[in-house]
Amino acid sequence: MPFAPTARISVAPLLALALALSGCAATDTADGSGGAAKESKNSAATAHAVREPRANDPFDYQLGGAYDPPEGVRTVIRDRTAAPDPDPGIYNICYINAYQTQPDAVAWWRKNHPDLLLRDADGAAVIDEDWAEPLLDISSDERRDRLAGIVGGWIDGCADRGFDAVEADNLDSYLRSDGLLDRADSAAFAERLAEHAHRAGLAIGQKNAAEMTGAGDGIGFDFAVAEECARYEECDAYAAAYDDKVLVIEYRRADFTVACREWGDRLSVVLRDRDVVPAGEPGHVNARC
Repeated sequence: MPFAPTARISVAPLLALALALSGCAATDTADGSGGAAKESKNSAATAHAVREPRANDPFDYQLGGAYDPPEGVRTVIRDRTAAPDPDPGIYNICYINAYQTQPDAVAWWRKNHPDLLLRDADGAAVIDEDWAEPLLDISSDERRDRLAGIVGGWIDGCADRGFDAVEADNLDSYLRSDGLLDRADSAAFAERLAEHAHRAGLAIGQKNAAEMTGAGDGIGFDFAVAEECARYEECDAYAAAYDDKVLVIEYRRADFTVACREWGDRLSVVLRDRDVVPAGEPGHVNARC
């Protein structure tokens, strides 16, 4: 299918700098986020009740920076590092980049876990060129277990801060792996993340990858976050797989119009600018059906 890029600010020009810094002392901390790592309050042996989002609740997508939810919004997605803490009284979803590295964390990964970056036959990192993000190596059980330990710490951090759910991005990174990864690798890693999220009391959403909706129940996904599913005519696949618990983001007004006409009475749909800039900043676009 056509690749619908994740809604994050494009930072391709920074890749060369990030890789150049990889040989220097990394400023990122033990969780690879650039922020202070903290011990989780959630024990892996302790199960918590999981609350799923409600179908067709008005929602907002705030990956470019947090701001007060627009009037009537009942669900908000924010980055795991975003401040302030989640808003009380609404459903809060925590974004994590689970299958690729953030560009500003490349140095940390290369210093602390160089063998967990996916590499080609020449030893070069395999990179998602659209977002300048090296892919993580989920090609074996051993690597998946180690990565799940790291990403699981981020999930616990989301739970500790009061989020209700987690959105694990780049499930479809295998499509950008030059054939080094496959769908089974992505599904196997997703199962580990889903199990960890549920132990922490969080629901977990499938992010994009419409071709994998049939595996959702087996993996343990509770809902879906779908970018441009109206544009690529994929909303029906997500709706069928998750009983309409689907959060749709469109970036073109024409596609938003189609989404509202065909799905607005069933799915949660928002129109955002592709850089998802916060409210009050130039270029901010935000509308619901």
